[in-house]
Amino acid sequence: MRPFSVNSLTDGKQLADIGTFESSRFLAGGTNLVDLMKHQIETPQHIIDLSRWDSANNIDETDDYYQIGAMVSNTDLANFAYQRKDLSVLSQALLSGATVQLRNRATTGGNLLQRTRCYYFYDTNQPCNKREPGSGCAALDGFNRIHAVLGTSEHCIASHPSDMAVAMTALDAQVKTINTKGDTRSIPVRELYQLPGDTPHIETVLAEDELIVAVKIPKKKRGTQTYRKVRDRSSYAFALVSVACDLTLKDGVIADISLAFGGVGTQPWHAASAEDFMRNKTASSSLYEQAVDLELNPARGAGGNDFKIPLIKRTAAFVIQQAVEHQMANPGHQGAIHAR
Repeated sequence: MRPFSVNSLTDGKQLADIGTFESSRFLAGGTNLVDLMKHQIETPQHIIDLSRWDSANNIDETDDYYQIGAMVSNTDLANFAYQRKDLSVLSQALLSGATVQLRNRATTGGNLLQRTRCYYFYDTNQPCNKREPGSGCAALDGFNRIHAVLGTSEHCIASHPSDMAVAMTALDAQVKTINTKGDTRSIPVRELYQLPGDTPHIETVLAEDELIVAVKIPKKKRGTQTYRKVRDRSSYAFALVSVACDLTLKDGVIADISLAFGGVGTQPWHAASAEDFMRNKTASSSLYEQAVDLELNPARGAGGNDFKIPLIKRTAAFVIQQAVEHQMANPGHQGAIHAR
């Protein structure tokens, strides 16, 4: 690990006092950045330590939304969400990720901004456009079993690793940010990430001096929620595919649905086309299959990950069917069901 200097931030407004952000990185829980620094994938000259930022460690609630501070741990957020029926999909997603020890350290803001687990991104002896722009993408012709099939380009097929971000996408959450000038803005999680295109090293729409302060989740009437994660082992493994679903059924018709996929996209994948196709239509297995087929029409495998396309089709259709059956048996149900 290369030498670096450290400043502590105790309030978002102190950003203006930091100075230049060139070759600087924010350090929250450190569960991703520290590893990247050890591998010299990230080599910041300056670290801005957020561990003393106490005001960002709160969860607030109004009549209209939940506001989760950027420094709230994944454990605390999972416990909070578990107790609220309209956030059950978030609790399920968080509890499916990593280990207890990592969840105790990982933060809400950091989880959203964690970087890919692509093997070639972590291997500095291999070309990677995300790590070194213009060097090439070894995954295209390499071992690409865990890689993305949606939102890819000829320059990058790395998948986004976060479970929490998939649930946040389904819940239509927004991130609140602040920059060195004191300017604030709200960005929908669905618009936070950038597709790789020919600039895979630019992963989000955030400016280099912009800091996530909190995440806001709107309160609204929600339905039956579930998060299903398919992985190689039952714990401490990233998703091969995952599905977050929030479904409301009325008289056999899908009145509303929110759907997001993980493990298959270069970003948490909002399945907007599938949602639009199913709304206000009578629930049926053929409807779910057609909707997911429509969403996955642009999906492209790279050889080793071709299996993800039929796997996400089956998984998504199963999750939707399960939510429909549960609502038929429990009309008006709000909250969690767990995949069989």
